[in-house]
Amino acid sequence: MLQVFHATFIAAILTDICTVASYQGGSMTTLRFDTIEDTASHESMFPIIVASTIGSAIEWLDFFYYSFLAVTVFPAVFFPGLNPYAGVIAAFTTNFVGFVARPLGSIFFGRFGDRVGRKPTLATTLLLIGIATMLIGVLPGYATLGLLAPLLLALLRFLQGVGVGGEWGGSVLLTMEFGNPARRGFLTSWPQAGALVGLGLSVTSLLLFKNLYPGEAFQSIGWRMPFLLSTMLLLVGLYIRLRIPETTAFLHLQQQRQSHKVMGQTWRRYWREILLSALVRSGEQAPFYIFTTFMLSYGVEILHWEASLLYRGLILAALLACITIPIYGALSDRIGRRRLTMYGTLLMGACAIPYFLLFNTGNPVLIVLAIALSLGGCHACLYGPQAALIAERFPTRFRYTGATLGYQLASIIAGGPAPIIATYLLSRAQPHNPTYPVWVLIAIYLMIMALSSLLAACYLKDYTGQDAVEDLM
Repeated sequence: MLQVFHATFIAAILTDICTVASYQGGSMTTLRFDTIEDTASHESMFPIIVASTIGSAIEWLDFFYYSFLAVTVFPAVFFPGLNPYAGVIAAFTTNFVGFVARPLGSIFFGRFGDRVGRKPTLATTLLLIGIATMLIGVLPGYATLGLLAPLLLALLRFLQGVGVGGEWGGSVLLTMEFGNPARRGFLTSWPQAGALVGLGLSVTSLLLFKNLYPGEAFQSIGWRMPFLLSTMLLLVGLYIRLRIPETTAFLHLQQQRQSHKVMGQTWRRYWREILLSALVRSGEQAPFYIFTTFMLSYGVEILHWEASLLYRGLILAALLACITIPIYGALSDRIGRRRLTMYGTLLMGACAIPYFLLFNTGNPVLIVLAIALSLGGCHACLYGPQAALIAERFPTRFRYTGATLGYQLASIIAGGPAPIIATYLLSRAQPHNPTYPVWVLIAIYLMIMALSSLLAACYLKDYTGQDAVEDLM
């Protein structure tokens, strides 16, 4: 059975790679199950995938880098005088501002993307997050500006969140609306993989500049360098995104010259799909930020592991996830996205306690293994098919708004609060108490989040092998 399962994985990914390659150099045709329509673009799929993936990687690099500094640098620079737990919670709370902003960004840029177009929206979100990131890099600390420093930090983080909130939908819709519906899971998994590329790059830049600016030099100037250097990546990403065409689905909609109130109609017609989309992400969002930002604080401050060990584990995990996310996306085209998501939630819940058992051993190999498998295995199983699972249940004229809002609402109910909740639980008990270890409470929290995703998935219709929801005329 295991050999058959592996053979299915390999066949799925090879078939989808061949599908992408077949778009090279010719006119692109979108194959539907009920009709065959020539698209308005003669661009190949490969540049579309590259544009959506690279743009996603650049934006998430900046967003994740801030999250790591919320653990290691920002408590001392922007919240001095607080005890260690209070400083970390304050930094995570400022970090949470970015998560609150993401649904707001999805509302604003979703409306913009559904009315003006996917292409200009993607360029605007990239520009917004790039400018906010650069300003964080030059922001003076508490010692210079006093209380104004953390307030400005929160404002810039808010702007970062607004940009990220609008970026995801555009990246996903580029690949979805250009691509073959039979490969929807695989194609839309590449922007998802781009987020893990951003994660790996953010950790790599953190390690690099820690070595270039050792000790106090990193606290004063070293942490600022990646924020400033990201401007160059911004220009590269902007150049790539400005060269891609508008999606054929949106151009066709634009020709109809339909006028509608996007946000109001989207919520009125699809509120159930939006809420279920947010809930189905809970079992992925909360664990992701536990596995990344919180576990750095837990590993360094409580278990006294070397930070470099944890960073290397995250880099390995990001590399593994960049492979497994497209594989899971391709697999969802075979067995169904709803079914694969349900399997993923069960896997996430089952692995919560073993993850902490491995992480707490102190064995470097087991620690790195726990980090790598948590992201490259459990998380990727949910994250790979997630973009198509959410986006395909909204029609073209409401897709940017509906899919983005459903996706980003999870940042408020799961992703943002997760490190804060875990840190609070950590502050209330001793981690090595044999009768009441605090990590058990955090593992139970992860299982509850996975259960909420499982229940939400039970009520979602599966559009695998079908056309996405279309406008009712």
